[in-house]
Amino acid sequence: MESVGRVLIVEDDDALARALETFASRRATTVHRAATKARALEILNEVDVDVLMLDIGLPDGSGEQLLAVLAEKPVFTRVIAVSGSADPAIAFALAQAGVRRFVTKPLNLGELERAWDQALKEAPDLRPFIRASVGHRNLHELEGLVRDEMTSEAMAEGGGSRRKASSILGISRQLLQRILRQRD
Repeated sequence: MESVGRVLIVEDDDALARALETFASRRATTVHRAATKARALEILNEVDVDVLMLDIGLPDGSGEQLLAVLAEKPVFTRVIAVSGSADPAIAFALAQAGVRRFVTKPLNLGELERAWDQALKEAPDLRPFIRASVGHRNLHELEGLVRDEMTSEAMAEGGGSRRKASSILGISRQLLQRILRQRD
């Protein structure tokens, strides 16, 4: 069972929101709750979240609209969509926005657990973020950003060890050293 720092639960059904909060509080340092899209936007403007548990149908609009806000954030947020009904068009739009985990209502705890684990273990789908960058960043800049971020993260995960970081990145130590020298 993977744990994270912050979770935002966006769910208008109070009983289900409490159940999701209980589930998330065992796996996260901080859990925020919002019953509306407006409140969720306020929270997302105040904090970055690691996981968003998102009801698609909210009283003040579609939860799907929050995904555009996440795309602008500097921190990657994993999204688990929760809904009683999602037609193919909504499912397609969610997939286009990078959502890979969908849990149906009524909630099944085993299904939620699997979605949580998969959302945290699998590499994120970068295509929505790359598409959103077209016209805003040139290719060279984006390549450099990806290289720098992946290198920094691998160095952190490897405890500062270049050997471990090169293994995490799947590159030679010599190439990692060249990348690190270019950054300095």
